[in-house]
Amino acid sequence: MVDDMNDPHRHSSLDIAVSGEEGLDLPARGQAGRRARIALLVIALLLAAGAARTIVSNLMNAHRLADTTKQNAKQYVSVVQPSPAGDNGRLVLPGTLRGYVEAPIYSRANGYVLHWYADIGAHVKQGQLLAELDTPEIDQELSQAQAQRQQAESTLALARTSFERAQQLRLRDAVSQQELDDRQGAYSQDIANVAAADANVRRLAQTKSFQRIVAPIDGVVTQRNIDIGDLVNAGNDGAGRALFTIAQADSLRLYVDVPQTYANQVAVGQHVSVAQPELPGVAFDGRITRTSQAISVATRTLQIEITLPNHDGRLLPGTYVQAALQMDPAGTMTVPGNTLLFRAQGPQVAVAGTDGKVHLKKIEIARDLGQTLEISHGLLRTDRVILNPGDSIAEGDSVVVTAGAGSPAAHSRPEPQPPQPAQSSPSRSAT
Repeated sequence: MVDDMNDPHRHSSLDIAVSGEEGLDLPARGQAGRRARIALLVIALLLAAGAARTIVSNLMNAHRLADTTKQNAKQYVSVVQPSPAGDNGRLVLPGTLRGYVEAPIYSRANGYVLHWYADIGAHVKQGQLLAELDTPEIDQELSQAQAQRQQAESTLALARTSFERAQQLRLRDAVSQQELDDRQGAYSQDIANVAAADANVRRLAQTKSFQRIVAPIDGVVTQRNIDIGDLVNAGNDGAGRALFTIAQADSLRLYVDVPQTYANQVAVGQHVSVAQPELPGVAFDGRITRTSQAISVATRTLQIEITLPNHDGRLLPGTYVQAALQMDPAGTMTVPGNTLLFRAQGPQVAVAGTDGKVHLKKIEIARDLGQTLEISHGLLRTDRVILNPGDSIAEGDSVVVTAGAGSPAAHSRPEPQPPQPAQSSPSRSAT
């Protein structure tokens, strides 16, 4: 075995074998390196593609978020266009009919109701007896006043006799001038006492006459607030209501308040058409008889009085009616009440412009009708006023007008399409 290790031929064969194996490993190592580089390149490409995909996805998400934000920033609103105030230049105002003369009757004497003779709906004449009162206290006071008057007359007669006797004695210088003056003063004082007693008797007699309640005017009894046995105070202080109320209904009065915007167009003698809601299609002709000639500071209105003839009694006092005055609107517009904005700058409305932006306009309200407002200044006929604007709406906000009840788009309807002929389905051949 040692010989084999020391054999030179054996060493040369081993060297040849090793060198042959090394020569065979070089191509394999080259292929392995190329495969490694290809794998790294593929990994790099995959990483680059992933990064690019992430960047593209982020950009798309950013664009989508921007579009969504822009879309959510838009406000969808319904609009309405202002309409001219009045109906063909007519201004309709509410009012309540009153009797031409309405007389609430109070008692001027304290007592109890003894009888009443007129009930509601009765036509009475001036001076007609309506009721009688029992006034025992006034009767006693009148008797006492008459007795005091008789006392004053007796004292006056004695004073007159004394004064006349003193005058005769003074002519003979039997009494002094001072005594004569004293008797004259007493006589003058007794004359005044009798006059005062007479006045008191007349006062009580007149008060007693008020126990008869009579009608002050011709008319119809519209209220009776007493019954037999009721206690009545002078001036009706205790009850706080009139004993009777009488109204003259041959002619009626109607008081209405005209807004300041139309006050200059009202004139005495102007005809007014009056309508009662319960009588559709019936109009009553009235005439303006007088105005207050002043604008109320509290309501900024002018009160006018309209007189209506009512000889047939068709209209009743106290009826709610509507008076239509012929007026020139003079640019006054009407908008719904739910378009108003209350801001520190005063009343405003939000208008949707043609550029899709909100524009706030300051307005002047001529009259508040509850569900509608009459605007005297600040609006045009072509303005698109936003209905139910939010509290956060501001100048320059983007809005999208929807087809609401008041928008112009709501009135546009698609053209009807002609009917299409029915098409028969193709027949299938039997297979």
